[in-house]
Amino acid sequence: MVDGAAAVDRVLGEFLDEKTHELRTVDVTLHALARVAREAALGGGKRLRSTFAYWGWRGVAGPGAPLAPVLPALAAFELLHAFALVHDDVMDDSPTRRGRPSAHVALAAWHARSGLVGDATGFGRSAAILVGDLCLVWADELIASAGVPGDVVLAARRVYDRMRVDTISGQFLDLVGEASRVWSLDRAELVTRLKTACYTVVGPLLFGAELSEYADQAVKRAYARYGMAVGEAFQLRDDLLDAYGDPAVTGKPAGADLRRGKPTPLLELARTMADGRQRTELERELARGADAEPGRLARLVRWTGAADRVEEMIADRVAQAHAALADAPIEPDGRHELARLARTATSRAA
Repeated sequence: MVDGAAAVDRVLGEFLDEKTHELRTVDVTLHALARVAREAALGGGKRLRSTFAYWGWRGVAGPGAPLAPVLPALAAFELLHAFALVHDDVMDDSPTRRGRPSAHVALAAWHARSGLVGDATGFGRSAAILVGDLCLVWADELIASAGVPGDVVLAARRVYDRMRVDTISGQFLDLVGEASRVWSLDRAELVTRLKTACYTVVGPLLFGAELSEYADQAVKRAYARYGMAVGEAFQLRDDLLDAYGDPAVTGKPAGADLRRGKPTPLLELARTMADGRQRTELERELARGADAEPGRLARLVRWTGAADRVEEMIADRVAQAHAALADAPIEPDGRHELARLARTATSRAA
């Protein structure tokens, strides 16, 4: 997609300018709400979901199809993602996102600067939930503004709604996993499929395919196979970056998931592969909770061989994705670009 991210950002910027003005006309204080929502949507990020949605559409519609009518629907994925990240940071109590204060932290600081009374931290969390809700509503508005027939939008919305239900289901299971005494690798992988693969790759691709009006079942099957493989590999890379990434590059604290004992495939593999001594030391460090040392946890996980196994799993899923594309009845440029995305989305440093 030539200048795809720039096109998405342009549509988002114009839309958010309009929505910010609307809120300010209600009450000038609502500018703070709109500003944080705008920063959540436009403040960096890889634009992966809108990119996959674009190639899901373009792979079927072809290079000559006009982009302008579908662009608002593609851009809506970035507002949906802003909603998810803002709420995720509240649930995880994450202080930063993309190297900057998370929405709830920024709003707590605004509370303090504005001379408001009461608990600034609690205000920040509550206000951030509203920011996420607002982004979700605005995403729906953008989809509705797409210049395609109503029945086409409805078909795409069915995919979009299914994807959102899968994402929320995965997020709930993720919370249950953290609170459970016993979890399993199978359930950790189910969370990965629901929370990340369906949301990041499968859903956007199928959404884009529906917008094209011409996608047949063979295309949808190929997109689903490719998307599940790339989406799982994407999350597995995220798990490794949490443990071993550079916070200056990832924009997030190192080892946040490990310290909380989040039952990711990486951690569940470490538990499965550990010998008696390794398991004892790993569980002892995990039991320290917030006092656990991220670097030590990461070394203990690597000691079990789990990190190397996850790298193998990533490579295997990328190979599966390429196999899914080989026979997919899509445009050649779509096949080429999706193959490239399979590599870049799963071999990144942030």
